Amino acid sequence: MNSKQIVLITGSSTGFGRLFTETLARKGHTVFATMRDPGGRNAKNASEIRALAQKDSLPIHVLEMDVTDDASVERGIDAAVSKAGRIDVAINNAGYFLTGLEEAVTTEQARHLMDTNFLGPVRVNRAVLPHMRRQRSGVLMHISSGAGRVVLPSAGFYCASKFALEALAEAYSYELAAQGIESVIVEPGAYETPVFGNTVTAADEGRISTYGAIKEIPAKVNAALSSGAGNAQEVADAVLRIIETPAGEKQLRYFVSPQKFGVDEINAVSKQVQANVLEAFGLTADTKFVKGKAVGSV
Repeated sequence: MNSKQIVLITGSSTGFGRLFTETLARKGHTVFATMRDPGGRNAKNASEIRALAQKDSLPIHVLEMDVTDDASVERGIDAAVSKAGRIDVAINNAGYFLTGLEEAVTTEQARHLMDTNFLGPVRVNRAVLPHMRRQRSGVLMHISSGAGRVVLPSAGFYCASKFALEALAEAYSYELAAQGIESVIVEPGAYETPVFGNTVTAADEGRISTYGAIKEIPAKVNAALSSGAGNAQEVADAVLRIIETPAGEKQLRYFVSPQKFGVDEINAVSKQVQANVLEAFGLTADTKFVKGKAVGSV
């Protein structure tokens, strides 16, 4: 894999995605910053990113991509490959936070959350993998959360979407290793990003009338997350280190957080348990990473 890589990032209009875009581009990596509706609802964000790229001569290209739409994802991936010749890293970052007692979350809200946070990466991975397979190299990066390993009351559906993403990413890591393609998971803790300003609240408030003091849990959780939030640049720096780690040397999971919560311990136990599972099913050799010979350059 070339030292300067071609990176596609979903959800780049604000938050982590925008920070990843600038951080990676300033290190010389070519970035395709994708977002919904860059000519409309995200016109200001898209314009700011383009202006930054022009001002500082950064290799950033803004592309339209709605991760909830198959055709939009395929067009975005094709446009990036057409321009750059390849995609070395696809960062599945688009997502949002849903808060509220679980009974008050409507099925439509749950469906939309999973369509973005879980099926969005499914669409991106399916669109980008044929290109990575031709290269026999590539990285699928999944921006999960500490909430993909621990559960908070009033964040059950969000946790479920991240638990699902973790399972998908781990399965990909086993299935793609022999093709020289890596799948990694980044688990941020609470950081200062616009995600809390874009929070969706459970809509069926009539369902919580019998919960008494438990109704205060969402506010307590959100206040604790906000008060303990760290500098999001820490996550961007971690992402940079990961993509610059040589092929075959990356970890499956990276927990990056100002608070620990025991997630590293969960990950360590999971790693050993999964190794035992693979061995029991006779799959250890099948899931070993094989470094391929990358083709194509820009």
